[in-house]
Amino acid sequence: MQPGTLTRPELTAADRCDRCGAAAKVRAVLPSGGELLFCGHHARAHADKLRELDVELQSGA
Repeated sequence: MQPGTLTRPELTAADRCDRCGAAAKVRAVLPSGGELLFCGHHARAHADKLRELDVELQSGA
């Protein structure tokens, strides 16, 4: 049996943007392992900085 990798659950309608509380559309997984949830607006607004930080972006909901 291979060791499994940790996976994050799919975003649901209950997940909220960490900036404004709107429905989360993007999960930003930080290199440290933490995560931030963003609505579409805030994901676009912070996209350049997130790419600069080599953040993994996951879309959902």
